Amino acid sequence: MAALVLSLLLVLAQPHSPLLTREPGQGGVYVIAHRGVHEGIPENTLAAYRRAIELGADFVEIDLRETKDGHLVSIHNATVDAYTKDAEGPVKSFTLAELKALDIGSRIGEEWAEERVPSFEEILQLCKGKIGIYLDLKQGDVEEILTLIRHYKMEKDVIWYAGARPLRQLRKQCPQCLPMPEIGAGENLPRILGMYTPEVAASTWKYVSEQLVKSCHAADILLIVDDDGPDTWEDMLAWGVDGIQTDHAALLIERLKRFKGSSATDNYRQRQKEKR
Repeated sequence: MAALVLSLLLVLAQPHSPLLTREPGQGGVYVIAHRGVHEGIPENTLAAYRRAIELGADFVEIDLRETKDGHLVSIHNATVDAYTKDAEGPVKSFTLAELKALDIGSRIGEEWAEERVPSFEEILQLCKGKIGIYLDLKQGDVEEILTLIRHYKMEKDVIWYAGARPLRQLRKQCPQCLPMPEIGAGENLPRILGMYTPEVAASTWKYVSEQLVKSCHAADILLIVDDDGPDTWEDMLAWGVDGIQTDHAALLIERLKRFKGSSATDNYRQRQKEKR
């Protein structure tokens, strides 16, 4: 069965351009700072994203939602209840100005009292030329998001983690953009290849295996995996995953500075050069 899956992947895989305009910063493996670097810093804030840039992470993960007046902001939960004592209710029930009035930092420490829910445009302005964006689309209009990304010329700096419908829309409206479908344990990988011809796919520690990594690489797909803490890194590095999303970006960067394994990402790039 494994051989059959690999054969199908090889047939379906199509040559495409290199994944990103930037190389992995450490050990050939992309470091994705989940909700920014938020150990002691409020998550999904510009402060958390700045810290990721300072540390040398390759991506910040952001969670996009819409406000009542149609603006795009980064906040993970559907409501503001867990982030502030000033208000309760769905993010969608607040205007951008009302969200900006909320103190979402003091719950972490008084020094963060001025941190606010960031708009997508503020994030693009901060990250441009410094770090990639792992866009987790919770809610928002694909065309509106694309308009902002194109304005900042960051099409190849943003990878899109989203559902089937928005990823299909993305493929139609922006062929050069980077959809990142969720593949779980890989049972539907041939079908996903046919739908999106993705350059990158997402999975989690719960589902990742050495065989899944091999299947992705046979199809020239890079695999980014959500970890389950530092104890899961050694297996993933041994299997050759191409990126790790983590809440412990600083620690992962230190680990990758000592990583001596063969970089599957480098091998991918070499194959792309040979095809051109």
